[in-house]
Amino acid sequence: MAIPDLTNFLIFARVVAAGSISAGARELDMPKSTVSRRLTDLEQQQGVRLLHRGTRGLRLTDIGRAFLAHCETLVEAAEAAQQVTQLVQETPRGDIHLSSPFALSQSMLRELLPEFMRRYPEVRVHLLVTNRPVNLIEEGIDVALRVRSSIDDSSLIARPLADAPSTLFAAPSLLAGRSDLHPLDLIHLPQLSLHYTSGRYRYEFTHRSGEQLSLSYRPRLITDDMFVLLESAIAGHGVVALPNYIAADAVKQGHLQLALPDWRLPMGIMHMVYPYRRGLLPAVRVLIDFLAEQMPLAAKRSLLIDTPSI
Repeated sequence: MAIPDLTNFLIFARVVAAGSISAGARELDMPKSTVSRRLTDLEQQQGVRLLHRGTRGLRLTDIGRAFLAHCETLVEAAEAAQQVTQLVQETPRGDIHLSSPFALSQSMLRELLPEFMRRYPEVRVHLLVTNRPVNLIEEGIDVALRVRSSIDDSSLIARPLADAPSTLFAAPSLLAGRSDLHPLDLIHLPQLSLHYTSGRYRYEFTHRSGEQLSLSYRPRLITDDMFVLLESAIAGHGVVALPNYIAADAVKQGHLQLALPDWRLPMGIMHMVYPYRRGLLPAVRVLIDFLAEQMPLAAKRSLLIDTPSI
């Protein structure tokens, strides 16, 4: 049996993961025509059709789906072999893929990543900014930033970076100078909110004394963009719950104030997550170390708001 051209196996796996020949060609940094020809060669060598190509994208045949599982194993083995040599290199280099939600990217990474790139000029960063859940393994993400109370995924290493408290904010004009509001007073004020797929909009409060209170509300603005919420709150259009690292500057400048200074919302935690693998590549390792050092410092700079300590 002739030794197959494993390059075609890798191209097949990357194209399927990318979702189209065009996207796969961009990821592989190869001409689209070359990738298409390689896939045709692969099918001819195997004697079966692996992909249905249509105007709506690619669709695996049944045999193509089974074939893909083995190709992915070959890709993983090739990456592991590459790690053996790269781990002994002193200078981090190569591509790393980082994922972040919009809020962290626009508030922290925009300041931190230029410094990282200055320190490691031979590392190329691919930053995916999205609020959707990202599957690190399937999408080839090396490191992802998430804000959760906890991370429950045994396939990932979850490294807490810093607390990310959220607070209720409003423009001083909307609150009319009042600093003694009770959560029930919010019923008479317009609300702004992030989008929740459950369709349930509810505040869960804890008072300094330990008293707990749950309050449903109906927002007049719903969006996934925290900075739209921030600007809408500054304009006086409603009360909004935001992470302190988003609203800190607006509070310092007097554009926003705490709506309920004696009440706390549930605490979020910034996490850095990455696949559980032995021997991380040098470029990935220095990114992890850099974020572990710098993200807590950036978070601390945004926590100067006098939030309730409970």
